[in-house]
Amino acid sequence: MERLRGQVEAQLRGAILIKENLMKIIAFCLALILFLTAGAWAGTEKVLYAFCSQQNCADGAYPYAGVISDQAHNLYGTTQQGGDNFAGLVYELKHTKSGWKEIVLYKFTGGADGGGPMGQLVFDKEGNLYGIANGGGAGYGTVYELSPSKGGWTFKVIHTFRGGDDGSVGIGVSGLVLDKAGHLYGVTEMGGTAGYGTIFELSRAGSKWNKKILYNFAAGTDAEDPLMGLTWDHAGNLYGATVGGGANGCGAVFELAHQNKAWKESVIYNFTGGGDGCWPEFGSVTIPKSGEIYGTTGAGGSYNQGVIYLLTRSNGTWSESTLYNFTGGNDGGQVFAGVTLDPAGNIFGAAAYYGSDNYGAVVKLAKQKSGWHETTLQDFTGSDGGYPYGNMMVDAKGNLYGTTFRGGNLSCNSVNQGCGVVFEMKP
Repeated sequence: MERLRGQVEAQLRGAILIKENLMKIIAFCLALILFLTAGAWAGTEKVLYAFCSQQNCADGAYPYAGVISDQAHNLYGTTQQGGDNFAGLVYELKHTKSGWKEIVLYKFTGGADGGGPMGQLVFDKEGNLYGIANGGGAGYGTVYELSPSKGGWTFKVIHTFRGGDDGSVGIGVSGLVLDKAGHLYGVTEMGGTAGYGTIFELSRAGSKWNKKILYNFAAGTDAEDPLMGLTWDHAGNLYGATVGGGANGCGAVFELAHQNKAWKESVIYNFTGGGDGCWPEFGSVTIPKSGEIYGTTGAGGSYNQGVIYLLTRSNGTWSESTLYNFTGGNDGGQVFAGVTLDPAGNIFGAAAYYGSDNYGAVVKLAKQKSGWHETTLQDFTGSDGGYPYGNMMVDAKGNLYGTTFRGGNLSCNSVNQGCGVVFEMKP
């Protein structure tokens, strides 16, 4: 800017005073526009909180799942590690006038209460939080409840998985979903009668919760090993995807339909490992009011880096369309997270790895007459985050909120890759 100003002043030297002042004003305005434009192109992402900012990572480390929001626009999530026992925690990011402040709601011990939470939280109508801990309990994970109480939160284990037929959470980043009656639904990656995972329901009976297995995934061409949570459609049916099984061994999308007070599972799409993708990983599928299904795979596609896909139903049959093939370039590759839709119908997704600095990326797909147009919104560099694993959330203004497993405070661990962040993005 100084060099530009000097050039302008040299050209104006000897001119009359009025003209000199006028030109100086014009030069300043042009330089200011260039400065602001350069800042806008520098990126729209903002780190709201970088984990392991406190001694011994008491504030948490390594968030797998994305965040959810309350009516006051505060954010809630989990970290797999950190806390006093390094067994993970549940946190709130409170929106204050001076910025975002982290409040730790609960620190897991890794014992009977559970440990290593990797799944997304869910609120019920009363403001209680529910989630799944991947370890602890009897060694197979727990389901827990956090209830607001006297300015704090009361923690309670509402189910302890026992392995075997009861199921085992495994490494899935699976959260829970609620129905209108307040019943909870989720999946376990392993266990069940065949050992390939289960779909379960938890219903409240007074102060207790009763668990029921709705479906046991089987061998053969059935879906197997669900790593992601469930999604409701507007008819009251549940949908999800599994990293294993299916007719081609590349995973499948399944429906759990509620019929005559019973549940029936059907595989509605089998990934082939070709252009349609392979191995849907952690992110849940997304179902808008129109009823189609959007999702991602961790591999497959034109570059074997994963895809964003669309499933549409016609006359009872589902067909797949590949909307985008990740390249492993600046757009990233190996997609773990699902996609998020804004009110305008734009699709937002995140790739866990690659990008110019191998920290992953966030992309936007906008519908045009010629098809879907991709824009790379964020190519993570490390200090701004890295390895986005969980689904992102979009608010009423169209702003995105999400987490990355690494990045942020790069010196927080021995590999200098950071302990994760919560970020905001204005597309």
